Amino acid sequence: MKGNGKLTVTRVVLALFFLFAAILPLITLFANLANPEARAVFGTEQFVTACLNSVAVALTSTVIAIALAIAMAWVLCRTNIRFKGALGVLMTLPMLIPSLAHGMGLVFLFGSNGIITNLFGLDGSIYGFWGIVMGSVLYSFPSAFLIVYDVLKYEDALPYEAADILGIPKLSQFVNITLPYLRKPLISAVFATFTLVVTDYGVPLMVGGKCTTLPVLMYQEVIGLMNFDTGVAIGFVLLIPAVVAFLVDMLNADKGKLSFVSKGFDIAKNRLRDALGYAMSLGMSLFILLPLCSFAIVSFVAKYPIDMTFTLENIGRAFNLNAGDYWVNSVLIAFAVAAIGTVLAYFAGYITARIKGRTGRILHLVAITTLAIPGIVLGLSYVLFFKGTFIYGTFAILILANLIHFFASPYLMAYNSLGKANENLEAVGSTMGISRASILKDVLIPQTADTIIEMFSYFFVNCMVTISAVAFLATTLDMPLALLITDLDAQRLTECTAFVSLMILGTNVALKLVMTGVKKAVRARA
Repeated sequence: MKGNGKLTVTRVVLALFFLFAAILPLITLFANLANPEARAVFGTEQFVTACLNSVAVALTSTVIAIALAIAMAWVLCRTNIRFKGALGVLMTLPMLIPSLAHGMGLVFLFGSNGIITNLFGLDGSIYGFWGIVMGSVLYSFPSAFLIVYDVLKYEDALPYEAADILGIPKLSQFVNITLPYLRKPLISAVFATFTLVVTDYGVPLMVGGKCTTLPVLMYQEVIGLMNFDTGVAIGFVLLIPAVVAFLVDMLNADKGKLSFVSKGFDIAKNRLRDALGYAMSLGMSLFILLPLCSFAIVSFVAKYPIDMTFTLENIGRAFNLNAGDYWVNSVLIAFAVAAIGTVLAYFAGYITARIKGRTGRILHLVAITTLAIPGIVLGLSYVLFFKGTFIYGTFAILILANLIHFFASPYLMAYNSLGKANENLEAVGSTMGISRASILKDVLIPQTADTIIEMFSYFFVNCMVTISAVAFLATTLDMPLALLITDLDAQRLTECTAFVSLMILGTNVALKLVMTGVKKAVRARA
């Protein structure tokens, strides 16, 4: 009975969390669509142009990012190139910095006074449609790559061996075996990438020029002009592709299930194939590393691009502009979200994966539905719902926004991990007088320790880089470090902006290294 009481309290806490952190704010946002001024936005030329730009950018970026993700995943799984582990980590580095920083890195490289522009005497401009596409591909590629790579590396080699015996060409094997095998993850990757790009304002804000997208228009109207009616209208439209992506992924969830590997691949020697693999790896590595290297260069020069003399003065200037205080804000928010979020997501996963019933099904549906709420829409809904309350303008609202924004993925990690444990554990424990709490503490948590560490890491890293969920909510006292990039860029403090990006990257890399050490220590104890 004691265990049941604790579970009831947990259910109530989770229900209140979702009610106040997601459901009521979104209802408030939709209610504001009743205003004639909000509905009038849909017919304006500015809105239509921004909408077309967003769709064009998102479609183009998605096609390129998915093609690169498939190619790079294939290189790591089907060639004999060296350093595959390092390359796999390198492909995910863009996830460790804000999208604003990706756009800024491209400006450092290809702007009118960019490093590569000056080095090779280039004449084009990074600003506009193709600049946004390039930055969006850089920003969204890691997510698509991980989805494809994590499935491709477990593919069974037997169908390919049979195809070789039958004399079926390699290209036909790829089209008729590999692509059907990847159908489910590819659908997920396409919609995830499209949603990431269409709802991002960081890259287009930096390199968009005259090509305005919907998130940028929403940001300018709400932050610059305090025009909430326009923000509500655009927020509603930005919610549509995310909801469609979520529904398609849900409907596709039970189809095309992947089998376990029965035979791994014995990759034959092929110099031409491996040479192409090295070329692809080199190209992608440069694409990812050059913007990051540009931060390191610009951070330590006197005045980019006029005086490229090495200096450490930019560090002091950045800290004089409160970069240290904002870094502390970011770390505090990230740790709070990671700690609270990991506990909430894990218990939600326990209830839905281990306790059957209607409550569990409803909780699962609500938890994964948070995937369909873009950060910029969530942020605006919080402004409308929480304005005037005791948490508005405090760290609490930033923590709450990040909790709900990033809840779904760690929850699914816990749900999938806990679902793999023996389903009869609790029943056997009950007959032996062992409580659910004891089974959870002594069996399930040790078994899923790696997953818990990954959940904590996911919450922390994403809180450090997010801008969309907190842009409308932060004040000068509680502002996260990522938002300082916009302010410094507006003041033309280019060198300080680059250093702030390095601070975020360094913090996330350090966290990843610490979590890797913790994971090894936990495994050693087990």
